[in-house]
Amino acid sequence: MKRYRNGGIWDFEHQLPLSSNRPVILGLDGGTTSTVCICMPIMPLSEPLPDPLPLLARALAGCSNHNSVGETAARETLEEVMADALSKSGSNRSAVRAVCLAVSGVNHPTDQQRILSWLRDIFPSQVKLYVRNDAVAALASGTMGKLHGCVLIAGTGTIAYGFTEDGREARAAGAGPVLGDWGSGYGIAAQALTAVIRAHDGRGPHTMLTSTILQTLDLSSADEVIGWTYADPSWARIAALVPVVVSCAEAGDEVANKILKEAVQELAISVKAVVQRLGLCGADGKNYFPLVMVGGVLEANQRWDIGKEVMNFISKDYSGALPIRPKVEPAVGAALLALNEFMKECVEEAYRR
Repeated sequence: MKRYRNGGIWDFEHQLPLSSNRPVILGLDGGTTSTVCICMPIMPLSEPLPDPLPLLARALAGCSNHNSVGETAARETLEEVMADALSKSGSNRSAVRAVCLAVSGVNHPTDQQRILSWLRDIFPSQVKLYVRNDAVAALASGTMGKLHGCVLIAGTGTIAYGFTEDGREARAAGAGPVLGDWGSGYGIAAQALTAVIRAHDGRGPHTMLTSTILQTLDLSSADEVIGWTYADPSWARIAALVPVVVSCAEAGDEVANKILKEAVQELAISVKAVVQRLGLCGADGKNYFPLVMVGGVLEANQRWDIGKEVMNFISKDYSGALPIRPKVEPAVGAALLALNEFMKECVEEAYRR
């Protein structure tokens, strides 16, 4: 273990008593908008798990998607949030037994290896390290640590990710806004902004989106929308306009309704692609499988309920899909994944002796 570029953030460890070395697990959920780290004690795996779970600390930081902020900034954010969680729990790195880091932007084994190499410089050599896409933690938050079923995330970005009980996995979407994360918060809002410009140019129909978005952004004309968009085209900033699109759709605006209906179809298609590739639905399409639904776009807090409409679309073909709204956040799912993998490896090592 050696200090990384943020060495000073670990200075708190020198002030902790030796009694603070109770074994702990770290679970991280890193996304485009925020990063959360959970510190949880080692506990025996039981059915059911204790409710509530014995969480020791929770730390919050900003974006840790290396595709969005760059690798250096992403690493600094991840290291700071882990140090913060350990400090709040009264623990240090010597107490850590396993870390599951689930972050958006981990799309290839090379992404995993880069992060694992960096993590090995931070933690003692005996610490078990796991790096996953953030969708895996979101799935685990709904299944309480079990990797089986499908998760649909629709927040700033979107992705569908699934696992079979024998370990096969598949994903759909999640390639970012440039490559078409249609159905995501960014995708919905970007289409709305485009509709405003098209209406202003005379290339598209009149829409309530124009007046509502201008009022929301405190702009005086549609021409100013272009400057606002490119002044800071960050994904989360654009996606924050989703409630405006929903309110216009609820008020009967045809353009806004069309955008949301297309988003529903795109999200459902992503789930169907994963389910079909993995055969989660069985030969007749009726096999049960958990469908974990995560993200602000899917939250049932308005009359135009995108999550409900997505589920209705999927149920037409897969009656065995069981929608799950997680009771714990994805960072807790990551911690449970780390705990499950750690306990499994401990059992395997005991058998080999």
